[in-house]
Amino acid sequence: MSWLRRPLNLWLRLTERPALTRATPETVGRVRRRFERVTRLSLHPPRGLHYTWHDLTRPVMEIDPGVPDDAPILLYFHGGGYFFGSPNTVRNMVGRIARTAGVRALLPAYRLAPEYPFPAAPDDALAIYREVLAAHPGRAIVLGGDSAGGGLALALLSQIVALGLPKPALTIALSPLTDLTTSGASIRENDATEVVLPAERMDELAKYYLDGADPRDPRASPLFADFTGSTPVLITVSRSEIFLDDARRMAKVLEDQGVSVNLHEADGLPHVWQMFAGQLPEANQSVRRIAEAIKKTLSDHAA
Repeated sequence: MSWLRRPLNLWLRLTERPALTRATPETVGRVRRRFERVTRLSLHPPRGLHYTWHDLTRPVMEIDPGVPDDAPILLYFHGGGYFFGSPNTVRNMVGRIARTAGVRALLPAYRLAPEYPFPAAPDDALAIYREVLAAHPGRAIVLGGDSAGGGLALALLSQIVALGLPKPALTIALSPLTDLTTSGASIRENDATEVVLPAERMDELAKYYLDGADPRDPRASPLFADFTGSTPVLITVSRSEIFLDDARRMAKVLEDQGVSVNLHEADGLPHVWQMFAGQLPEANQSVRRIAEAIKKTLSDHAA
């Protein structure tokens, strides 16, 4: 473990968790602006990346790390509990993954609650996937996402399978939120070690997002989805975070349904620690591991 892990966890516990604990639907605009500001000032993307915005069903940021126009695509959904976050808040992490893996990244600005509650986000994700398929026929696609975005990527994967659409080569879910019934034991058991997410608010925030919908709807909680016939999935999670059981149970569901799944668990790291790539050695290591998984899968896919 690097020496940076402890001060990072302390900083997150003293700043980010209290800010999220105080968040309400009425103050979501303030939370969004703060998150954008903090990530812009503290998480700097590497040099040499080119950014372009496209108008699809929703605005989509393209990150080009200097690869050919026909390079494979990483379609990545940002986290933020379905209430905040944007392509800008994850462009450091995703840009580094894209550069190392040799892919182009597309980051949708999907609709957020409370203005657009469930099922706006999964509806946007499916519509954007269809548009990417139509615009790039035959191009290899990797799905990805972190936290709520990781759950969204998995929910999209289940819809792709159900609808018989061309499947992604690989799906990556970083510390994914997979169960909006909030029944995972780690939500309670890891409250003391969780440095980012307010465990005490999870039930309330899930209800705000669902707006009366069933939390077991597989588009909201991919833990209850059918993935039979799916392509491989890579999941990462910290043993210190409250979504540990969301990740473990998701991996078990996938395995039971015959899906190849790689679950990587880390010790003593914060929720979506890959966000701190470029600063935290463990984040750099995880980004390299993810990129290598993408490259290997795409190589196998092309063979």
